[in-house]
Amino acid sequence: MRIPKNDLPVKIDAPGAHARQLPDFGDAAGSLAAEYFTLGAGADLAPLLQGLEHDACQSAHWGFVVKGGVVVSYSDGTEETCSTGDVFYWPPGHSVRVESDAELVMFSPQADHVPVLDHILAKMAGG
Repeated sequence: MRIPKNDLPVKIDAPGAHARQLPDFGDAAGSLAAEYFTLGAGADLAPLLQGLEHDACQSAHWGFVVKGGVVVSYSDGTEETCSTGDVFYWPPGHSVRVESDAELVMFSPQADHVPVLDHILAKMAGG
């Protein structure tokens, strides 16, 4: 699920303060990890996720595309493109490929995402 930041509903519009909020944007429990990813055009995480359940990342992510663009493929066969300025929620069961050099700020349940990142590191090391 993605939405351009300017499409988020305005909650507060006052002199010196402007806030947007979209309720019910995913569901989280437990500790979150703050993450900043820099990804090069052409990168495809799918091969690095092989061996995980459904060969997909099983962590949810909430975030913001600082720049660039990524295509998110979901286990149900759907895809969506997230681009500069989009706020996103990716539920468990996804993979990412990078369309143009991208920078992402993400918040992920640490208990779910740390094992995924460790799996990716092991794959990169030839494991």
